Amino acid sequence: MKSILSLLILSVFASPVFAAEALPKSPSPKGALTYIISPKDGAKVKSPVRVRFGLVGMGIAPAGIDLPDTGHHHLIIDLDELPSMDLPLPATENVVHFGKGQTEAMIELEPGEHTLQLVLGDKIHLPHSPPVISKKITITVE
Repeated sequence: MKSILSLLILSVFASPVFAAEALPKSPSPKGALTYIISPKDGAKVKSPVRVRFGLVGMGIAPAGIDLPDTGHHHLIIDLDELPSMDLPLPATENVVHFGKGQTEAMIELEPGEHTLQLVLGDKIHLPHSPPVISKKITITVE
């Protein structure tokens, strides 16, 4: 079943007439929020950095699993602007997917100042409606 879903998603995105409006967004419950448990905003840390994710009002489910009021985290690193909330989040060095349902990660960061932010994505990495986004924090890697 997962491979059929993957093929369907790929065929939709490969279509020249693809429109973001065609993607059905998973609803997020009122009051749902995600946040970075640690490190704290303004922290001075050493790399690798352990980042722990928090979530209130929703549950965690891996990518590809369609359960109501669930999603998985995406860690946004050093981006001034968030990716589009109307498309599945891209997988890049600045948008790290935790599609297995992980709630923490060790990330390698160069010395200096970095920003971190979380966005919850649904079964196809699409942000919920309304999006569940953490506050952006700033840390310094020594």
